Amino acid sequence: MGNNPIDTTYNFRLNTPEKLDPDKWSATLCEYHRLLWSKILPDGNRFDLVPSAAPFYLNHREFCLSSDTVVPTFRKQKSRSRALAQISDDMMSFGGLGYTIGGMMVFPAKRIGRKITINGARGFHPRIKDRFDLTVECIRRHYRKEDSPLGKVLARYAAFFDLFENFQGYVEFFLLQDLVDGDFAGVKFFLPFDNFKSSPVPDSAASYFKYRENAMDFLKARNRRIQEWANANLEKATL
Repeated sequence: MGNNPIDTTYNFRLNTPEKLDPDKWSATLCEYHRLLWSKILPDGNRFDLVPSAAPFYLNHREFCLSSDTVVPTFRKQKSRSRALAQISDDMMSFGGLGYTIGGMMVFPAKRIGRKITINGARGFHPRIKDRFDLTVECIRRHYRKEDSPLGKVLARYAAFFDLFENFQGYVEFFLLQDLVDGDFAGVKFFLPFDNFKSSPVPDSAASYFKYRENAMDFLKARNRRIQEWANANLEKATL
């Protein structure tokens, strides 16, 4: 793990009270977010995050951020689908991997004009359904001033995205390079992309296996990238 407090194999459900959401109730997850993202922004200013008491939020000036588990396993959808019902997941593989730091992000938590937040919109929109690859594509289009299923909600939080100046800045800040092309011009989708025309939920065993494989590859790669960054930038500390 190196001389830093980040353990990218740690499953945040392990220190979360039973039946509660690690995004709000894991002290370890909150501290990992604080350590990883309290750093220099593209404009040279620091993005210092100050955690609240449980339920956990992170504050930076006028921004209040919450954690979000970003790679769904679609377990509920599988329970309702004949094509997917027989597929089992080892909780220590796909499900468990999604609750390591590689599967976590922060987004603005305060509602603007009583409208839905980014976390809520990406979960409820029928063309996103919590898919992180599709969410990142919407963010890429936001920076290019192009429309997307999340265009309106991302525009409401433009001040947050402006902190990172452009799509490359956002990707590099949150260590998402393994989800985009080398030139930051496109997203590496977990399933073939048809410009948001079809359901984002895998509709067959074959597509589910492909989605799971690609999603797990991303989670593992991001965890490696996070660990490397932490080894190089964080001093040894005790959580």
